[in-house]
Amino acid sequence: MPDEIFLLPHLSLVIGGARSGKSRLAERLVSGTGLMRRYIATAEAWDDEMRDRIARHRADRGAGWITVEAPLDLATALAEARAGEVVLVDCATLWLTNHLLADHDLEAEGEGLIAALAACAAPVVVVSNEVGWGIVPENALARAFRDAQGRLNQRIAAEAGLVVGVMAGLPMVLKGRMPAWM
Repeated sequence: MPDEIFLLPHLSLVIGGARSGKSRLAERLVSGTGLMRRYIATAEAWDDEMRDRIARHRADRGAGWITVEAPLDLATALAEARAGEVVLVDCATLWLTNHLLADHDLEAEGEGLIAALAACAAPVVVVSNEVGWGIVPENALARAFRDAQGRLNQRIAAEAGLVVGVMAGLPMVLKGRMPAWM
């Protein structure tokens, strides 16, 4: 628990691989602000494993969060946030996946997300996966997704005042500064 309140920039990005600890770090950043916490969940529970994963995430977060489910319409969910709150979007990767599966224009959706993040009345922490460090996917759809996710991550990082990479649970500040208590 922090000894002092940490002021987040208007936009922060926490990025890393699967099971890297990025969501946990993002939750700590958000909790350290002392503001009302709004969690925007983008996951959809398509099967029992995903339902269990979502339930574990919710239990790990604990009480004190306003939870909004927005698998596709992040712009509206972000517009509902108010000054005096802090928003955690978890995660941009699942959001983009949902749009890919719905056969939406990923570039247009990305532009809309960047605009919604800029217009949000509250500071926002976005969690996203770094998907470009692995092998080149063998099929065109997976390669298209990897490329779109990489472009989206770059756009969010360019606008963010704080970018933190997470590997093996350890934060690496790529841009900006972290609170001393982290």
